[in-house]
Amino acid sequence: MESRSLPVVPAHDAPAGNADAARRRLPAWLRKPLPPGDAMLRTRALLNGLRLNTVCAEAHCPNLTECWTRGTATFMILGDRCTRRCGFCAVSTARPEPPADDEPARLAEAAASLGLRHVVITSVARDDLPDEGAAHFASCIAAVRERLPQATIEVLVPDFHARPELIRTVVAARPEVFNHNIETVARLQKRIRPAGRYQRSLDVLRTARQIDPRVRAKSGIMLGLGETRGELETTLRDLRAAGCQMLTIGQYLRPSLEHLPVERFVPPDEFDELGRLAERLGFEAVASGPFVRSSYFAETLFSETS
Repeated sequence: MESRSLPVVPAHDAPAGNADAARRRLPAWLRKPLPPGDAMLRTRALLNGLRLNTVCAEAHCPNLTECWTRGTATFMILGDRCTRRCGFCAVSTARPEPPADDEPARLAEAAASLGLRHVVITSVARDDLPDEGAAHFASCIAAVRERLPQATIEVLVPDFHARPELIRTVVAARPEVFNHNIETVARLQKRIRPAGRYQRSLDVLRTARQIDPRVRAKSGIMLGLGETRGELETTLRDLRAAGCQMLTIGQYLRPSLEHLPVERFVPPDEFDELGRLAERLGFEAVASGPFVRSSYFAETLFSETS
C-alpha cells in the first residue's frame, strides 16, 4: 500500500507551535523530511492570485508541501466557511458567503496553468443553500471540461443529505470519480461528525452508482479515533455493498488542541494488512498508509481502475 516521504505534522499532544515537541512525540513512521519549497511557492502564488481555496491549506493537510511542490492541489469551492462542525476537521465553521459566480472559471484557469491531468474538486458543506452547492459543483466540472477536455475530474462531495436530485445534478456533469468520505465506523459517527450519518453516506455512494454506473464511487476512512478491527471490516463490507470501488485509508492527525485527540497511531504494517483486506473484498483501487488522504495521488489511484 502507498506511503510516501512527507512533511512532519503536529503530534496530537504536542503544544501548539512547538515543532520540536511534535517531532519527539510522533512515532518514527510519521517523521518525514520536508521537500524543497521553491515549486511549492509557485503553486501558492498561482492559487492566491486566482483567489482559490484548497482543502490542502484549509484542512491543514500534512501533504501540502509535497503536493504543491509537485504542482498539484485539491480545489475547495463554495468558500472557506463550513456550515457543519466536525471534531476532526480544521476548516472554519461560520456563516458562509454567497457562491462566487466566477469561481468555476478561476478554478479552470488554475487547473490549466498547473497542467493538471486529473482535477480534484471538493467543498465545504453548504446546508444554507437550497441545493447545498450541487449546481456549483456541476458548473466547476463544466468549466474544467471546456478548458481541459482531456483531463479527468474527481469530486469529493458533502452528503447533500442523500437527496437524489442533488446527487443527480453532480453525476450528470459526468465526473469520472464521485467521492464521498464515510470517515469512520458507525459507532463513532456522532462523536466525530455530529451532522453526518453513517447510513446516509452509504446511500450517497449507492445513489450515485444507481444514477450512472459508469462513475467510479470512492470513499475514505480515518484510523486512530478508537475504532476496532471488527468495526473497520464491517465498514469496508458496507462500502462495497453500496457500490464503492475505490478506497483510501489514512491516519487521523489532530489539526489543533481544539480537535479530537488521536487515540492511536496505527503502524504501517496494519495499514498494509487493511489494504490487502480491502482488495480481497473487491475494491478495485486501494491506497492505505499513514499519510494517505482522499485526494493524495488521486490520479494514480484512478489509473488503477481504468
